[in-house]
Amino acid sequence: MITPWLRSATAAIGLLAISNPACAQQADFNEVGRQMAIMLQNSHFARLPYNAELSRKFFDDYLNDLDFQKLYFTQGDIDVFNVKYADRLHTLLLQGNSIEAATEIYGVFRERVEERIADAEKLLEGDFDFTGDETVMMSRKDADWPKTDEEAKTVWANQIKEAVLAETLRQEMISKMAKEQGKDDPGADDLDPREKVALRYKRLLASVRDVDDEDVANYFLSAVARAYDPHTDYMSFREMNRFKDGMKNELVGIGALLQAEEDGATVIKGIVVGGPADKGGQLKLNDRVVAVDTLNSGSSEGMTDIMFMKIDKVVDLIRGKQGTSVALKVEPSGGAPGETKIIVIGREKVELKDEQANGELIELKDDEGKTRRIGILTLPSFYADFDQGLTRCSVDVERILVRLMDEGMDGLIFDLRNNGGGSLEEVRRMTGFFVPQGPVVQVKNTLGQKQVKESDSGKPIYTGPMVVLTDKSSASASEILAGALQDYNRAVIVGDSSTFGKGTVQQPMDIGRMLPLFAVRSKAGYLKVTIQKFYRPSGSSTQMDGVVPSIVLPSITDALDVGESELENALPHDRISPASDFRPLDAQALFLPKLQELSEERVKKSKDFTYIIEDVIKAKERLKENSVSLNRQQRERELEQADELKKERNLERLERFKKMAEVDSEQYTFYRITLDDLEKGADLQSYDPSKESGDYMRRAVDETASLDDTPKWPSGLNASKREAIHVLGDLIELTETAKLVGTLRSDGSVR
Repeated sequence: MITPWLRSATAAIGLLAISNPACAQQADFNEVGRQMAIMLQNSHFARLPYNAELSRKFFDDYLNDLDFQKLYFTQGDIDVFNVKYADRLHTLLLQGNSIEAATEIYGVFRERVEERIADAEKLLEGDFDFTGDETVMMSRKDADWPKTDEEAKTVWANQIKEAVLAETLRQEMISKMAKEQGKDDPGADDLDPREKVALRYKRLLASVRDVDDEDVANYFLSAVARAYDPHTDYMSFREMNRFKDGMKNELVGIGALLQAEEDGATVIKGIVVGGPADKGGQLKLNDRVVAVDTLNSGSSEGMTDIMFMKIDKVVDLIRGKQGTSVALKVEPSGGAPGETKIIVIGREKVELKDEQANGELIELKDDEGKTRRIGILTLPSFYADFDQGLTRCSVDVERILVRLMDEGMDGLIFDLRNNGGGSLEEVRRMTGFFVPQGPVVQVKNTLGQKQVKESDSGKPIYTGPMVVLTDKSSASASEILAGALQDYNRAVIVGDSSTFGKGTVQQPMDIGRMLPLFAVRSKAGYLKVTIQKFYRPSGSSTQMDGVVPSIVLPSITDALDVGESELENALPHDRISPASDFRPLDAQALFLPKLQELSEERVKKSKDFTYIIEDVIKAKERLKENSVSLNRQQRERELEQADELKKERNLERLERFKKMAEVDSEQYTFYRITLDDLEKGADLQSYDPSKESGDYMRRAVDETASLDDTPKWPSGLNASKREAIHVLGDLIELTETAKLVGTLRSDGSVR
C-alpha cells in the first residue's frame, strides 16, 4: 500500500538535505509553519481550539502519514516522540521551531526504513517456507505499533514473505494465461520474484532518502493542516504549480506520458499527438529515459541522473519555460543493451485534451422504427484557468450542449462520474444552463453568515428530459451541480449509493505574503484552507452524506472505504434553512416512482449487476477478515477459484455480449462531438465507441494487460451507462405521453 507521505509512486537517490547550501534560496520553513499556524487559527471554518489536544492530532497525523501501515516505527519510537513532542507541536509552530521536531522524527523514520530494507535484503537471499498457516493483515491501519524490535522484525518478515509469494503467483498466472491464449509470455524475461521485490524496496529506500527541506516541511505541514479537516492542506511551491496546470488543462513540456519502472528508469508510455515529442519524431513509445539535461549542454557532463528519481521530480526537470529545450538521455526501445542516445525536444504548451469536456450523440431506433437522439455530455472536472481565464469548462460545456440541441437531441445524460470537482464559479454558471435563474448553492462561513450564489442566466439553455450520472468519485463541484438539479426536480440522478460527500470550500492562500519583508517568499508555498461549507438550495449539506441518487445502481465501491465519511477529521453533516427564493419545479414531472420501478426490474434481470452484487458481498467479507494467507496451496486454490469464476462469467458474457452487439449495431448509431470538432465546424462523424480512441495520445501496449480476456462492453457502454440510457429513454417516453394526454403543462408542471 502506498502511504500518504509518498505522493508519487517513484523515488530518487539522494540524502536528507536539511542544511544543503544549494537550498539557500529556499524559504525559512520554521517561519512558514508559524505563519501557517496563525492563518489556520484565523481562517479555518471549524475554529478549533489551538491547544495540546490539537497538537496531538498534528502528532498522530504526521506519524500515520509517514508510516501508514505501521511497519517501520516501534512503540518505543512512538513513546520517545510522545514525551518530547505530542503536546508541544502547537507551541513549537508558533515559536518558529517546529521543523526541527519534524526533521528529527523523519530522520528516525529514515533510519527504520533503512534497517527494514537491510533486513529485507538478507531475507531475500534465503528461501521461504510457504507451507505453514501464517497470515498477514491486508491493512495494518488500525493495528498497534510493534512493541519491540523483535515484533517489528517478525511483522516485516511476513510482509516480505507475502510480497515474494504474491509476485511468484502473479508471474505464474501470467504465464498460464499466455499459454492458454496461445500468446507469447510477456513475463518471460521477468526477474526472479525475489529480485523484483528487492527492486521495489530499493525504490522505496531511494524515495525516503531523497528529501530536502521543502519535502520534510511539506510532509509535516500537510499533516498539521489536515488535522483541521481532510481538504485543508499545505501545498509546496512545486505542488501549487502542478495544481494550476491541472486546473487549466494545459502545461508547458514535451507532451509525453511517463511511468516509473521497478528497475529505476522512467519509461515513455504515451505521446500526445501533435505535441513537441510527437512532432520531433525521435522519442518513441517504451523508450527508457535515464538522464535529463535541463541546461541542454548536449554532453553527458550536463546530465542529471534520474534513475530511481520520483516521477514528479522527473516531470519538474522535463517541464520548463515555453520556447526552451530539454535534452533526454534515452535507451531506445528495442535497441542493443547499453545503447543510449541524446534527444533534444523544444518545450511547448500541451493541451490535456483527454481531460476536456466532450459530447456524444446516440441515435436509437426501436423495434417499430421510431428514432430518438440521446445526448451524452461528459465532464472530467470543473476546470478553469485561474490566472488568465482563457480556459473555462462552462464555456466548453455550453458549446457542446448547444451543438447537441442543434442536432435534435431528445434527452441529455450529464456524466459526472470520476469528476472530483474544481471551480465553484464554473458550476454556478453551468447550473444556470438547466434551471431558471435562482439559487444554485449556499455557502456559510465560520461566523454563520450565509451567502446564496445564484445562476447568472435568466433563462435556461436546455429544458428537456435529463439524467445526471454519478458515482462515489463525483465530489465537490459535481455534488453542487447534481444536488441543485435534484433539489429543483430538474433531473433524475442515477448512480452509486451516494456521491463522495465533500461539502466544503477551500481557498489557496499565499503564505509568502505573510513572511517578514526580507524573507525568501517565493518558495514558501500555499495554505489551501477550508473557509466555508456549502449547502444545496434546499438547505442540506452534501458534507459526509453526498448526493443520494433517485435511482441507485449496484457498484463495487459499495464494498470499499470510499467517501468523505471514511476520511480522518472530516467535518460533520448539517442543514441550514432553504434559500429564500428557492422555487423547485414540479416533482411529478420526473415520474420518479415509475422510473424507479422500471429500473429495478431491469437491474434484477441484469447479469452484470448480479455479478457486481456478488463481488460486493465477497469484497466486504475479505475486507472484514483483513487477512491474507501465506500458505501457497491455499493461495493457489483461491486463485484457481477466482479464475474459474472469471472464465465462467466470460463464457456467459461472450455469448450475451455478441447478441447485444448485434442489436446495438441495428439500433444504435454513435456520433462524437469534441471541442476540436466544434472549432473546425465539422459535421457529425459516426464512430465505434467500443474501440479506444487514439486521437489525443498514442499509448504503449501493455502486454500483460492484454492477457485480460474479459469481453469488452458492447458499444463501449458499461452496465451503469447503459442503464442511464434506459432511464432517460423511459423519461422521454413518459414526458411525451404526458404531453399528448394533456397532463404536462408547457412550464413543466403536471396537471
